[in-house]
Amino acid sequence: MSLDLRTVEEPDVPDWLRAVATGFHHAGPMAPEEVALRRLALDLERSRGVYDAGRCVATCRSMPRELTVPGGATLPASAITNVTVTSTHRRRGLAGRMMAAELAAARERGEPAAILIAAEYPIYGRFGFGPATWVTGWEVDLPRAALDRRYAGPDDGGRVDLATLDEVRRSGPALYDRVRTRTPGAVNRLPRWWDMATGEVVLPSNGPWKEPFQALHRDADGRIDGLAQWDVGDDEWPGKLPANRATVRQLIAATPAAERDLWRLLLSLDWVTRLGSGHRAPDDLLPLLLGDPRAARTETYADHMWARLLDTPAALAARTYAGAPTALVLDVQDPSGPAGGRFLLETDASGAACCAPTSAAPDLTLSAADLACLYLGDESPVRLAALGRLTEHRAEAARTADTLFRTPRRPWCPDEF
Repeated sequence: MSLDLRTVEEPDVPDWLRAVATGFHHAGPMAPEEVALRRLALDLERSRGVYDAGRCVATCRSMPRELTVPGGATLPASAITNVTVTSTHRRRGLAGRMMAAELAAARERGEPAAILIAAEYPIYGRFGFGPATWVTGWEVDLPRAALDRRYAGPDDGGRVDLATLDEVRRSGPALYDRVRTRTPGAVNRLPRWWDMATGEVVLPSNGPWKEPFQALHRDADGRIDGLAQWDVGDDEWPGKLPANRATVRQLIAATPAAERDLWRLLLSLDWVTRLGSGHRAPDDLLPLLLGDPRAARTETYADHMWARLLDTPAALAARTYAGAPTALVLDVQDPSGPAGGRFLLETDASGAACCAPTSAAPDLTLSAADLACLYLGDESPVRLAALGRLTEHRAEAARTADTLFRTPRRPWCPDEF
């Protein structure tokens, strides 16, 4: 019997959710309450399944998101998630069929890019995606951190106060929007994200809700410019010595002062000897806030958000660039998708750009996946050239591109989706 790829309809939802759970190795029936809660997050027109004899055996869906690009503009993007193929139906091209359908639909919707969080590195490069942001997680050995001082509050007229869940629900979204518009790689958060972060919505499969600790930072004028949420594990007192571990759920700050003050608060919690940072930007301030940065042991350093350009001129014109006014011709190879072609990228003294197809001789040739690696400013064209993944047709063209594309701080996507 043929394997039928189609969008999900209302009666399909429980079976589609079962297939998602199976794909991520979550066995057992899904409670009706959970089905109802998860249904609220689904846009059925953007949700697809592959069906074998009426049973869903592969899943994929997307969500509209705004992706912040260098310069602070936001780019409409298709955020792809819940990509699964049941183990009994692997190696039949189902992921490729679903991805092709979603990318074609995103292009028709006018979304110049697609993004996703890759569970495994080797999967998505063949679909034109490349790792556009990376993530780091540390565990800080606090007794060895050699802090210059214990936390005693901000010294610039600001203040930090513990906050309630209601305060976080009220203040968090506006603060996050301030932060994401200056963070290349960040995506917008829907109200549901905050409902789940503050216990307003609890999925039964995630276990009992445990309220975190949370604090808000205010500047000298009383404006909220930082937020931290964290958990502290069960009391551990081996040999009557405290050895608790705290774990950061989120820390967002609109100013460097707020970021430093919130980290100093977390590094000074009583009875806590280990602090897990959670997923942070790969060039986060945290290790260098310590007297001994070696006390921050890297637990995670990995690719995080992958990107795929669908409209190369629109995507390249949306961001800003560094350096002097420049003209660069890119020959983008994309045999299976819409991003390919030869494009003239021209930038002015302000960093603004225009991009259009051209027949001029190329300066650089690269794949669509490698262009996605460069897009948010994280990867180096010079390094890609050294790897043989980018071809120079003009001397120093890779260095010119490096100056154009790179950003002062590395891009970061604070969220998973």
